[in-house]
Amino acid sequence: MPTVPVITLDNAPAGEIELPEALFGAEPRADILARVVHWQLAKRRAGTHKAKGMGEVSGTTKKPYRQKGTGNARQGSLRAPQFRTGGVVHGPVVRSHEYSLNKKVRRLGLIHALSAKAAEGKLVVLDAAAPGAEAKTAAVAKQLKALGWSSALVVDAAVDAGFARATRNLPKVSVLPTGGANVYDILQHDVLAVTRAGVAALEKRLNGEASA
Repeated sequence: MPTVPVITLDNAPAGEIELPEALFGAEPRADILARVVHWQLAKRRAGTHKAKGMGEVSGTTKKPYRQKGTGNARQGSLRAPQFRTGGVVHGPVVRSHEYSLNKKVRRLGLIHALSAKAAEGKLVVLDAAAPGAEAKTAAVAKQLKALGWSSALVVDAAVDAGFARATRNLPKVSVLPTGGANVYDILQHDVLAVTRAGVAALEKRLNGEASA
């Protein structure tokens, strides 16, 4: 893969870097990306939805009226679902929505997400992701505005605590370590900014997953 320029947060040139073809040169497949995103979102679901069934609602268990002679349909309980205070039939219950996805597919999804950003020209390599002498949100916001980033995900090998604190209150700006880089967050942000150290850490992580 051809070399790409490296810049600083002040948009100053900081050399070049050759990106690994195996990580940033794949042909993105929408079906792989969709599978991984659906898997991620299913894992994030709380699953705390609950509706009471017939045996859980409060109320008497007494037969409301005699079986015959009233002209009404036979009824055995006021807890039955046809009554306003009755239980729900086959209602939602507390459960986990998580399901398993092959590790090779998850790895492939991350590679395709990285390659998609590279193909769109939305991949930026930073020399480092650290605030200047004044680690203030306003200062970092000014730097990102100068770069033209309204929505950005910054990936570093080890997140700088000052930079993470300075960007914490910036909308649509997230900072993740390479171990936390994932398909959903990459696709949710317009710009993907990876540091030099982050590129090396991503290569090590994905090559390690391939051999596992």
